[in-house]
Amino acid sequence: MTALSSGIARVIAQKFPWSRYQSFVDIGAAQGGLAAAVAGTHRHLNGVGADLAVVGPIFEKYVAAHALQDRLRFAKLDFFSEPLPKADVVIMGHILHDWDLPTKRMLIAKAYDALPAGGAFIVFEALIDDERKKNAFGLLMSLNMLIETRGGFDYTGADCATWMRDAGFTQARVEHLDGPDSMVVGLK
Repeated sequence: MTALSSGIARVIAQKFPWSRYQSFVDIGAAQGGLAAAVAGTHRHLNGVGADLAVVGPIFEKYVAAHALQDRLRFAKLDFFSEPLPKADVVIMGHILHDWDLPTKRMLIAKAYDALPAGGAFIVFEALIDDERKKNAFGLLMSLNMLIETRGGFDYTGADCATWMRDAGFTQARVEHLDGPDSMVVGLK
């Protein structure tokens, strides 16, 4: 996952207005590439990488190799049965497309609950363009999710923004990152 997301992690570290926030949590952090990119770029931030317990030692080794252990920590998380860690910004990259619509909505609601007023939720994926005509990679990724998962599918930025608003987010916007990837940012 680090290799897949490293370029996008650097773009998110640059494009998102991190100066407005003090903390973040990366849900499904894997090795910690996104958390390290964001914390390494913005020295005022403290972050959490949340994932299954088995990932903890891998995350901690990666963070230590980047000398960020003073500002990044690991939290074991089963997001199906536990609330998400609280932070100013919740991030889910390449997570929602694994699940069916009720599960996507449940995870978005958990992100909403983990945020303070004014907090932000970032979702990034190879979003399908709203017209479903241009991002062939996003369309193929959706087919891949249907083959690999029980009910998983990719979606448009408009779809995700609607789900965010339905969960209570007051604003949601789509922003292109790089290549086929875009992010949807919801504000609480």
